[in-house]
Formats: sequence, structure tokens, C-alpha cells
Amino acid sequence: MSGENIIQEKSYAFALRVIRLYKHLAKERGEYILGQQILKSGTSIGANIEEAIQAESRADFIHKLSIANKEAHETKYWIKLLIDSETVKKDTASLSLLDDCVELIKLLTAILKTSKKQN
Repeated sequence: MSGENIIQEKSYAFALRVIRLYKHLAKERGEYILGQQILKSGTSIGANIEEAIQAESRADFIHKLSIANKEAHETKYWIKLLIDSETVKKDTASLSLLDDCVELIKLLTAILKTSKKQN
């Protein structure tokens, strides 16, 4: 995925980590419901960013990135819930995933703020 912009690269890498978490939750923990929730929201972030890049207008771009931002916030909620409920260990891996999610939120917020000013 080299040569693409940072938000694409980070959201794609994040989605891969979420998929691995889902597989772990399903196989090792037998946890399907919460796993499916985080799988859906966590992979949707990058998908909406990809849609935003192909937007037909600035308004469409802002709309798609806003959806990605909402999905990132939802994913943050699920990660925190998984950690606090002790469904996953509060360790380097889970905290790193949470940090990556927060970083995506910060990037999306900054891009949205800039895009709205230019509108």
C-alpha cells in the first residue's frame, strides 16, 4: 500500500489488526457478538475513507469522512468495552489498538476541520 496517503495506510493497517482481533475473539474466546460489532465498525473506517477519496464533490468528501469518523468513535467504544469487561487483556496489544484508533480519530478530525474551512 505504499505511495498512498497516511490516512489510507493507517486505516488499512488498523482494519487488519481489527480482523485479527475478531479472529482471536471468535476462536479463542467464543465471543462473536462483540467481535462482529468491532469488525464491522473497525473495517468500515478505511472503507469510508476510500469512498471519500473518490467523492463526487467536497460535500460528498466531508460526508464520507464524517461517517469514517463516527465509525472510528464507535470502534473506540468497542475496544474500551472489550478491555474494561476483561474480554481482552489490558496489555500492550489492546492499548496499542486503542491508541491507533484515537490517532485515526485525530487525523480524521483534522482533515474534516480543514475541509470544512475550505468549503
